[in-house]
Amino acid sequence: MNRMISKFPTKIILKLLLPVILSIFFLITAVIAVAFLMGPPSLSNDENTIYYDNQGNAIGEEKGNQSRYWVTLDQMSPHVIDATLVIEDQHFYNHNGFDFKRIVGALLKDIKTWSLREGASTLTQQYARNLYLSHEKTWTRKIKEAFYTIRLEMYYSKEEILEGYLNTVYYGHGAYGIEEASNYFFNKPAAELTLSESAMLAGIPKGPTYYSPLNDAERANNRQQLILHTMKEKEKISTEEYTTAANQELTYTKSKEKKDIEIGPYFQDTVLQEASNILQLDMESIRSGGYKIYTTLNKDAQEKMQKTIEDTIDSESDVQVGALAVNPKSGAVEALVGGRNYNKSQFNRVTQAKRMPGSAFKPYLYYAALENGFTPSMMLMSKPTAFEVEDGEVYQPSNYNDYYAYEPITLAQAIVLSDNIYAVKTNMYLGSENLVKTARKFGIESDLPAVPSLALGTATVSVEEMVRGYSMLANGGYAVDTHTVKKIVDREGKTVYEREEPEKDLVLDPKTTFILTQMMTGMFDESLNGYTSVTGASIAPLLTRTYAGKSGTTNSDSWMIGYTPNLVSGVWVGYDNNKRMTKAADFAYSKEIWAKFMESALEGQPEDHFSVPSGLVAVAIDPITGEQATPYCPTSTVMFFEKGTEPQFHCSEHFHKGPHQPDDHQKLNDEEEKGTFEKWFDMFFGGI
Repeated sequence: MNRMISKFPTKIILKLLLPVILSIFFLITAVIAVAFLMGPPSLSNDENTIYYDNQGNAIGEEKGNQSRYWVTLDQMSPHVIDATLVIEDQHFYNHNGFDFKRIVGALLKDIKTWSLREGASTLTQQYARNLYLSHEKTWTRKIKEAFYTIRLEMYYSKEEILEGYLNTVYYGHGAYGIEEASNYFFNKPAAELTLSESAMLAGIPKGPTYYSPLNDAERANNRQQLILHTMKEKEKISTEEYTTAANQELTYTKSKEKKDIEIGPYFQDTVLQEASNILQLDMESIRSGGYKIYTTLNKDAQEKMQKTIEDTIDSESDVQVGALAVNPKSGAVEALVGGRNYNKSQFNRVTQAKRMPGSAFKPYLYYAALENGFTPSMMLMSKPTAFEVEDGEVYQPSNYNDYYAYEPITLAQAIVLSDNIYAVKTNMYLGSENLVKTARKFGIESDLPAVPSLALGTATVSVEEMVRGYSMLANGGYAVDTHTVKKIVDREGKTVYEREEPEKDLVLDPKTTFILTQMMTGMFDESLNGYTSVTGASIAPLLTRTYAGKSGTTNSDSWMIGYTPNLVSGVWVGYDNNKRMTKAADFAYSKEIWAKFMESALEGQPEDHFSVPSGLVAVAIDPITGEQATPYCPTSTVMFFEKGTEPQFHCSEHFHKGPHQPDDHQKLNDEEEKGTFEKWFDMFFGGI
């Protein structure tokens, strides 16, 4: 009876499994038949990732098969072959493309974790993936990989597959294939690699970023030791050979990465990083993935930016540069130069460097001031001032060259003359935390200490952050997401990413933004000269249209950022090691590059004007007194005010009776001039 019960389930199980087994058998037979009928797959590798500008023109290419040096197996050190097989596929010569024991083990782990993280790929499978497929971990890709693996094993010998793998696998740093990797790391052909060198290189393909000895020496050495130990255990090398190789100290040559790029190499590096973030793949997978990446680059603007920099900076100078141009309406990066010579330094001074912006930071301060009751005609004293800060410490900023008005000046004039005393007074009145909060609105993400000197740009920020912030002024207050990638198409022609324009998020007040922009146009208006010239006087003759902008200077940094409604660009100039700049020419480069670039980039385009929001009034103001100008004022400039905040009195400083013959009107103005804000400043921040 017990035997009958035990046999019954077995029969049922066999009946249930038989159709499944037969289905699998017929499926495998069908796949093999189709693979046979399709013939041998091509071994040419079409993996190059290509970059396109915003007009669809190719601007660069990550080299695939064309950049590799193909060598036969007998032109490689035998140690390379043994080390690769030991760590990647020990049963390579005994399977037909699949190591089923490893596959079952990996599959069980994948099922337990409900993921595709575990890999059991043979060399043939890896070769198939490198030749024909993307590196994304999906079931569809794995099925395609299996199909190509069958075809490779069916039509090519093990030697041909092994040779192809070693000539196409990626070793990091732009080096594809063992010959190029050997030259890159050790400056020698693959045939001359030692056992220790071979084991080191064999460990890299599993993770070119993680296992490169140039990126992480400890992790790379541990993997090399594992490979050498396994080779000894598998009797590929003797104990004596193992000991010698394990203790050999390797010397790396680190030759220059091969990157044949003419148009925007720093821009293309930025695209690569952005694409990696979008697709959640490492950069090596993007480089060798055969993608077509459509970017935001304006080829004409990029070439003009590069040429302007080359023509402006003395070729004998060691000073560096970072320059960025952005469409403020979309956030699209149209041009980017991260340094003067990409071959010498791939460090991107637009996205990676953080430097003190100096007075270029002041627009964020004055936006906060306008939000808190200031107007363009707000008067504050410009004279040497010492401020008492925390714990009784004294902070005493100074103006450039110690020039001061020694009398009250308007906010509008403080911006264009870049008066530091006015800025610090404003920051201390508002509270430094207010400036930090405002800068965050503008997209500044770097660390910002809430101290009085922050008003003078003493925190370090990137060029990209600053240009993004100014873009919000240019577009009327909308958030800006700077980007370089518009669309990504994979090797099979499938669009895997296409940027959708998000709804515009209005972050800043349009009226305040316009008032600040209008004041920033004054840096090029010499009628606003006061105790010193406006900061844009040197480049004003180069400009043929209306721009708003602000410059910034520290001992080791020179900035110029400016904009129209359709284009924002920023230029930083300085030394990588923060060396103090002593030459006048070094400080002048940023403004000159900016002016020449903007004029050339916008040449032939109609001039666009900043739109005036409703609720503002335009008033002719005497820049000296901050009151409404009269025919007797030597100069006047139009300033914008929120309705009801404009000055109520006319200037009597230049009244026809003369400045030294006051009348009742003059006396009234004198009383009004020292308003509430000025009294508060004198009381709390007027100096000690």
